[in-house]
Formats: sequence, structure tokens, C-alpha cells
Amino acid sequence: MKPEIVAEELRKSFGDREVLRGISLSIMAGDLVCIVGSSGCGKTVLLDHLTGLMMPDSGRVLAADHAKMGSPLVELSKLDTDEFDDLRLHWQVVFQRNALFSGNVFENIALWLREHTEMDETAISGRVRESLKAAALEVDDVINKDRDKLSGGMAKRVAIARAIATDPQVIFYDEPTTGLDPVLGGRIHELIWDVHHRPPQSGGDGVVKRTTVVVTHDKELLRRIGPRVVMLDQGAVCFEGTYDEFTESKIEVAAEYLQAMPVLHKRVVY
Repeated sequence: MKPEIVAEELRKSFGDREVLRGISLSIMAGDLVCIVGSSGCGKTVLLDHLTGLMMPDSGRVLAADHAKMGSPLVELSKLDTDEFDDLRLHWQVVFQRNALFSGNVFENIALWLREHTEMDETAISGRVRESLKAAALEVDDVINKDRDKLSGGMAKRVAIARAIATDPQVIFYDEPTTGLDPVLGGRIHELIWDVHHRPPQSGGDGVVKRTTVVVTHDKELLRRIGPRVVMLDQGAVCFEGTYDEFTESKIEVAAEYLQAMPVLHKRVVY
């Protein structure tokens, strides 16, 4: 299996506070990975480095460039703006607060397709409707609804529909179920699983497995999707393994975090 994203000895400080302390992590094509850890441990900062929103003080992030034949690994810090834009055409990020812009649902999904593909309006309309349906939404009920009229759970599914519409090789989720009630959260669990196992339509060089990276406190999400779990503690990786190995870990900080996960997950962010 080919590597999709590789982090090597990442270090990042803000003032006197060192947030990432030499993190190394390999994510392979087709992996389903959940990054966990208590608040302030560096999860979001790590995600920002993996997606190129931040650059490390030292170390580097390499990512498969699906815009090039053979999808070679390239170092994010060495890409110019155009090269980075080409790389990111194969990624999508579902942000914690969804990052939907003002306007209706159709325009939120259609804009990227208009700007980055040669699809005509008929094809775009079809892709929008297909993506909303894949995100378990009632298409005719939601497609013309304004962003500000969406419930928290509906907005999250629209954000995921927008990601699906672009047919990415890699999807990053930042705490996708925090603040949702258990029923809506369960639907998002199923959606993340279904999207991960939905092969990209345009594999390019033959890669057909989608890669998924999730930052979460949601213990039930881990149980239901059975990912590879990476736990951070004080800016370093303290555990990496299967979900079953995580729940059975004798590492004290992991056991304490497992007990605290339900409380951390109930934080209301909407």
C-alpha cells in the first residue's frame, strides 16, 4: 500500500509553548485513521499541519500528489501556491463548524464544481443532487434551503455532501459529531463509514481507495467504524494501534482518556 501522508518529526511552538513535540506519523492510501487526545494535546494543530494550513518549526509533511503521474510524495513546505492548489484539488476538509458560506445549499456545493471542473450546469446540478442523497438528505427539501435555516445535524451533512461532490482522494474531518445528539451523531458515523468505502470516481493513476482522517473525542464513533487510532498526549504520540488495542491499552493516560471521552464529546459547539 502506498503512503498518502507522512509526517516526520514535526515540532511547533507558539511562544514558549511547544505544542507538537517531534510527531511522526504515516497514513497509507485507503487508511481510516482517528486522531484522539485530551483538549490542548495538539490534535487540531497536527491536523492543520497535515493539511498544510500551518508549517512546522522543524520536521516536514509529505503528501501524495495525485495531480502527477504515479502520485509521488511531495514536501508541502516546498510547494508554490499553484502546486499547492493542484494538490488540494484531491483533498477535502469537513470543518468542526462546517464552514458553509452564506447562501443556499445548492450554491455551497456547486461553487467548487464551477471553479475547478469543466462540468456544465446540468452536470453540476446532477452532482449536487447525487451528493445530497449520498449524505442521507432529502434532496428536494434541502437543496434550496438557506445556510442559516439548517439545523446543526443538517449543516454537518451538507458539509459532507460538499466534500463528496468534489470526489476527493482524502477527506479530513475535524470533530464531526461534537455537539450533536446521539441519534444525529449515529447518522454521521454511518455517513463517514459509507463515504470512506465509496471509491473515488476518478482514481487517476489507478488508486481507488479513499483515505479518511478524523480528529474526534467520540468514543462511539471509534467503536462503530473501527479505525486505526492515534492518541496524542502533551504534543507527542503516546498510542497507535487498532480500536480494540486502544480500549485494552495498559497505558495510564490512554485509560484515563477513554473514561473522559464521553464528557469531552458533549461540549456544545453549535
